[in-house]
Amino acid sequence: MSAHILVVDDEADLLMSLDYSLKQLGFSVATAQSGRQCLLALQTQRPDLIVLDLQLPDFSGTEICRKLKEDPQTAAIPILMLTAKGEEEDRLSGLDAGANDYVLKPFSTRELGLRIKSLLRRVQRTQHGAVSEALTFGPLEVDTAAHRVQLHGEEVELTVLEFKLLLTFLERKGKVQSRDALLRDVWGYQGDVMTRTVDTNVKRLRQKLERGGDWIETVRGVGYRFSKTP
Repeated sequence: MSAHILVVDDEADLLMSLDYSLKQLGFSVATAQSGRQCLLALQTQRPDLIVLDLQLPDFSGTEICRKLKEDPQTAAIPILMLTAKGEEEDRLSGLDAGANDYVLKPFSTRELGLRIKSLLRRVQRTQHGAVSEALTFGPLEVDTAAHRVQLHGEEVELTVLEFKLLLTFLERKGKVQSRDALLRDVWGYQGDVMTRTVDTNVKRLRQKLERGGDWIETVRGVGYRFSKTP
């Protein structure tokens, strides 16, 4: 069965072109021209991937992305962000919001199709290779199957990316992780992009873990290391 793609963009001509091109590549396609239409569409369908424009008439693509990633019902849907801006700050804001990848306009439909297929394969590998057991680290409990984190018996609300980041640290505790490695393994992104987005998410994770945030050690000039013991 072909993957179902939801394309969200306010440019009618581009939307029509992408609808045609992606169907030619074998995908089933639904379209939306605003953030509201996107959210309404998700009430009745669960796409395998969302292609989301950064600039929409009502909400920004970053707002929509963050909203979807914070909702357990839509958090697992991979998002490929489209942006006409070449500014690095815009690319980073999309990644910080939870986007899995981005493509700069103008782009070829062939490039977009390849990026979509690559992202779908990457997500599928991650899901098939996911650990399905509970991990404990002192007072910290991580239930990977239920996607829940508890610290001293209290629920810790993490975004999908924060959860993946914590899980990666736990699986590699005691070992130094470079920012590039974390960007690749947690965000699934490879390319020439500043790794400040990693620092931002590590900071948020530390804050949510409160005193447990000290488990995440900064290794200057390299990256981060999670304590080997609580």
